[in-house]
Amino acid sequence: MTTALPRPAPPRDCTFDTDDWAILAQYWYPVALSSEIGDTPAAVRLLDVPLVSYRVDGSVVVAHDICPHRGVPLSLGTGDGSGITCAYHGLRFGDGGRCVKVPAHPESKIPSRLNLRTYPVVERYGLVWTCLRPAPDTDPVIPAMAHWDDAGFQQINCPWIDIAAFAGRQLEGFLDVAHFGFVHLESFGDPDNVEVPDYTPVRHRYGFSVDYWSTVSNYPRGAEKAPPGFQWLRHFDVHLPFTATLTVHFPDGGLLDIMNAASPVSARRTRMFAPIARNFDTDQPTQAVYDFNRTVFEEDRAIVEVQKPENLPLDPRLEVNIPADRSSVAYRRGLRDLGLSHFFTA
Repeated sequence: MTTALPRPAPPRDCTFDTDDWAILAQYWYPVALSSEIGDTPAAVRLLDVPLVSYRVDGSVVVAHDICPHRGVPLSLGTGDGSGITCAYHGLRFGDGGRCVKVPAHPESKIPSRLNLRTYPVVERYGLVWTCLRPAPDTDPVIPAMAHWDDAGFQQINCPWIDIAAFAGRQLEGFLDVAHFGFVHLESFGDPDNVEVPDYTPVRHRYGFSVDYWSTVSNYPRGAEKAPPGFQWLRHFDVHLPFTATLTVHFPDGGLLDIMNAASPVSARRTRMFAPIARNFDTDQPTQAVYDFNRTVFEEDRAIVEVQKPENLPLDPRLEVNIPADRSSVAYRRGLRDLGLSHFFTA
C-alpha cells in the first residue's frame, strides 16, 4: 500500500546530478536485510533520501524518515509491531504509513496530510527492496537470482558491507576478471595465473551476461584444488543499473550463486548486499562463508575507495580500455543507454 502523493524530487543535499537522480530513482534497490527490520523503526538511506522501515503485523513498511508534523526523524521513535510512535509528540503511524493517533487531540479527525510518504516494498532473497519513483500500474522489476529457490540449495544472507565509493565503481569491480591475481591474494587469486582469455558480453533486456572460462580457481587459497586442467565457468549476469549475479561452476556439479546488489546510499557511499545460494557444503556452518565473502569484498573495497575520479566515467574517451575490459565497456554503455550522464565530481 502506498500513499498517493506527488513523486518525490531529489533531496536538498543530493550528491547526484538532478537528471541522473530522477533516472536512478525509477529502479529497485535493497535497503536492508529482512532480518534487520522488526517492530522498532530502523533508519536506512537510498539515493540521499532518508527512509524509515518497520513491520506492521509482519509486513514491512518503508517511508520517508520525517514526521509530517514537526520534522523529527521517525527512526528516533519506538514501535510495537502494530505501528511506530514519533519521539516528539507521540503521533502514531500504522500500516501503509497511515497516521492513526494524535495524542494531543484524540477525538479529532486526523487529516490525510499526516500520513507518511511511503514507498513500495518487496522482500526477496532475504532483502528488503524498494523504489523511490515506481512506474504506475507496473509490476516490480527485481533482479533475478538463479538457484535461490531451487531444491538442494542453501540460502545464505551475508552481512552487508559499506563502501565509501560510488555504486557503479563497485559493481564494475565485481565484473572485472583481470584483477584476481593482483587484488585477491588473501582469498582466491593466483599471481601466476593472470592472463585473461577472450570473452564476449551478450546484451539482454535488463543488461548483459557473460560466460567467462578460465583456470583461475574459486577455492580459498590453501584449500582443496580442482582437477588438473579444470576449466572454471563464471557466468555473470548484469541487471542495470547496479546489480549483478555471478554463478561459479565448481567441479562435480557444484554451483555457487552470489548476488552483488550495490545499493546507492549516495553518490559517495554504497551499501553492498550479497545473498548467496550453493548446492554443496549445505550442512556446514555459514560463518566460514561470511568470513570468505568479507575477505573478498574487503580486498575489492580497498581498491574501489581510492579510484579517481570517484565517479564512473561514462565518456569512453576518459579512460583507456584493454581487451579484458569488455564487461566494463558493456556496463558503461548500458548506463549511457539508460540516459545517465555523470554522477558526481569530487
